[in-house]
Amino acid sequence: MLNFYIKTYGCQMNERDSEALACLLEARGYREVETETEADILIFNTCSVRDQAERKAIGKIGMMKMLKDEKPSLVIGVIGCMAQRLGSQILAELPQVDFVAGTDQLQNVPNLIAEAVTRHGRSAALEMGPGVFRELDGHRPGQLIAEVSVMRGCDQFCTYCVVPYCRGREKSRPIEAIVDEAERLAAGGTKELLLLGQNITAYGVAEARKAGTYTPEFSAFADLLVALNEVKGIERIRFTSPHVRFMNDKFVEAVTQLPKVCKCFHVPVQSGNDRILKLMHRNYTAKEYLDRIDAIRAKAPETLFSTDIIVGFCSETRQEFEDTHEVMRRVGYDMAYIFRYSQRSGTKAAETLTDDVPEAEKHERNQILLQELNESVARHNAQMIGQTVPVLIEGPSPRNPKRWCGRSDRNKMVLFDATPGLKVGDLRNFRIERSTENALYGTLDKS
Repeated sequence: MLNFYIKTYGCQMNERDSEALACLLEARGYREVETETEADILIFNTCSVRDQAERKAIGKIGMMKMLKDEKPSLVIGVIGCMAQRLGSQILAELPQVDFVAGTDQLQNVPNLIAEAVTRHGRSAALEMGPGVFRELDGHRPGQLIAEVSVMRGCDQFCTYCVVPYCRGREKSRPIEAIVDEAERLAAGGTKELLLLGQNITAYGVAEARKAGTYTPEFSAFADLLVALNEVKGIERIRFTSPHVRFMNDKFVEAVTQLPKVCKCFHVPVQSGNDRILKLMHRNYTAKEYLDRIDAIRAKAPETLFSTDIIVGFCSETRQEFEDTHEVMRRVGYDMAYIFRYSQRSGTKAAETLTDDVPEAEKHERNQILLQELNESVARHNAQMIGQTVPVLIEGPSPRNPKRWCGRSDRNKMVLFDATPGLKVGDLRNFRIERSTENALYGTLDKS
C-alpha cells in the first residue's frame, strides 16, 4: 500500500478538491498520511489568484528535490490553478515533478499516479470543459460542517482576475446530484453545508443560456436552495460567493425566507466607484450593489454582510477611494478581505492598465478601511449583548479546552463554559453576556 500526502494552498474550493481527491485515492487503495516524509506520493494543490501564492508553492515544490534525491521512487504531482495556468512549464522547470493535472482533471489523478509509479514517463493532463469535467463528491466521514461544490468556473472575466483562465468557464452540477450528496452527508451527521462556487449565483445560468431558457427572472441557485432546505438533518446552509448581477428578486426571496439559509452573506464589492468598477469589468454600479444589500435587509433586517475590496486599483484617485469608504460605511460590514492591488500576469489589467497608485497610498487606504471594519465589527458584537441566539456547537475551543465554542446563524463565534449534556452538533440557544472584537461570550439558555 502506497502512502500519499496532499499539501493545499488557496481557497475553500481547493480545500474541497483536496478532500474529494483524498477520498478517491483511498477508494483506490492508497493511504493518506500526515507528513511529507511518510509519503510515497506528494501532491501539491496550488493557487494562482495572487503571484505570492504561486511563488510560495513553487518554492516548496523546489525544496522537494532533496527529498526525491533521497527517495527516487517518490512521486510528486501538482494540481489546481497553478497547474492549469503554467501546465507543462512546471514539468520543464521542476524536473522532480512527475505529473501536473488541471482543475478539470481530478478524476484522472489516480491514472497519472499509476503511470508515474511504473515510470512510464512524466505527464500533463490539462484539458478543460464540460466534456471532461466530473465532480468528485466523496467526503471524509463524520463532518459537522461540510463543503459542497455546486459549480465551477467563471464567465465574468474581471480584469484583475485569473480565475476564468484557471478554472474555466461556468459549469454547474444538476440539482439532483447536489441534493443526493447533501442527503448522504446528513445521514453521516453533517448539520451545516457550505456551498461553493466561484460565481455561485450564476449557478445554472450557462446551461440555461445554451438551452435558450434564460431570463432576468431566472435563478436556478434559488431553486437549489429551496431543494436543500428540505433535506432532513441539515440545519444550516451557507454559500460563497454571489455576484450582484445575479442577485435578482427570486434570489433575494429565497435567501431571506428559507429558514435554513444563514443570514450572513459574503458579497464582494471590490470598489464603490463606478469608473473603477467598469475598469474592473464588474458589470454593476455602486447603486446596484447597494440596492441588492437593501433588498435583503428589507426582508431580513438582522442580516450581516462581508465582502472583498481592492484598494489602489489602476488610476484610482483619492476621491474614488472615498466612494469605496462610503459604501463600507453604508453597509457596515462584519468582515472584509481588503487587498492592496498588485498586477497579476495573465490578466487583462496587467496587459492594458497601468499600476500607478503609489504603494504608500495603497497602504494608507488599506489601513483606513481596516480601521472602519474594526469599528463596525465591534459595534455589531456589542449590539449582540443581551440577545439570545441559536448556536451550532462545534466542541472544545482550540485555544482553551475548558471552554466550548460554536457559531451563530450570522457566523459569530460564541464561546461558553463546557456544560454537562451538551454535545457536538447540538443546536442550542445561548444568551450573549459580553463581547470582544473577535468573539461573543454566552451562557446556555435553559428556558
